[in-house]
Amino acid sequence: MQALLSYRGRIITEADVAFIRKLIADHPTASRRRLSHELCAAWNWVHANGTPRDMLCRSLMLQLHRAGLIELPPIRRQVRNYLACRRAERKKPAPWLIDTTPLCARLAEIRPLEFHQVRRTAEEPLFHYLLERYHYLGYTQPVGEHLKYLVYARGRPIACLAWSSAPRHLGVRDRFIGWSAEARRRNIRFLAYNTRFLLLPFVQVEHAASHILGCMARQLSADWERLYGHPLYYLETFVDPQRFRGTCYRAANWIVLGRTTGRGKDDRTKRPNRPVKEVLGYPLRPDFRRLLGQVS
Repeated sequence: MQALLSYRGRIITEADVAFIRKLIADHPTASRRRLSHELCAAWNWVHANGTPRDMLCRSLMLQLHRAGLIELPPIRRQVRNYLACRRAERKKPAPWLIDTTPLCARLAEIRPLEFHQVRRTAEEPLFHYLLERYHYLGYTQPVGEHLKYLVYARGRPIACLAWSSAPRHLGVRDRFIGWSAEARRRNIRFLAYNTRFLLLPFVQVEHAASHILGCMARQLSADWERLYGHPLYYLETFVDPQRFRGTCYRAANWIVLGRTTGRGKDDRTKRPNRPVKEVLGYPLRPDFRRLLGQVS
């Protein structure tokens, strides 16, 4: 059977397109959303946690529609894509009143720290506000799988960490792991990317940052599996060497892998078009290469 295209690792054939056409014909009053749910169910196209891959399915059907291979029903309602809005147009997180008096202590005096996973909780707006207020990159809404943490000491927040799905292509990382393209496609979900790490500016506790990273590495995989149905085997992050040395990551035994090319995933010119970043990685298991290299 002739392959028409490859979409997110799935080969789409003429038979697949014929099946989608029949699905549309069998549900003449269904919306595009309903059709995507029906197709996910028919193909058993689900995430590791069993939820339908609805957005991927809708994107595939739209691509086939634009190529003239299927005819989707008219759009019934326009849904604003807030992630596509410019950051300046987004509503700023509401301010929170927090204790900003300097926290000066030895690490032993404030342990144990409390780690709160705050995604979909009442503490999530506080997390958004702190990143927007104190992180030089501000707050941006992650896409895909992600978790958000507030770290507390003596009942007050002292740090924020954001984790999300890892980028699919990263040369120095891929060479370090040593996986094939097929293994990367299958197993990229077992990686998480530390998109934000903020130690609040009033915290003056030596070794606090590296201690937080160490505690986070021991907790993150179990939390991820509870929400998404699969563990993590490897963590990664980027550090801007023009701004930071990444000292806390190095102290927490993260490995410096090299630097990005500065071109980004959609580059067509093969010329740098963004800041070059240092890439650091942290394997969560000794056998991470074996696990990530599996293709069956």
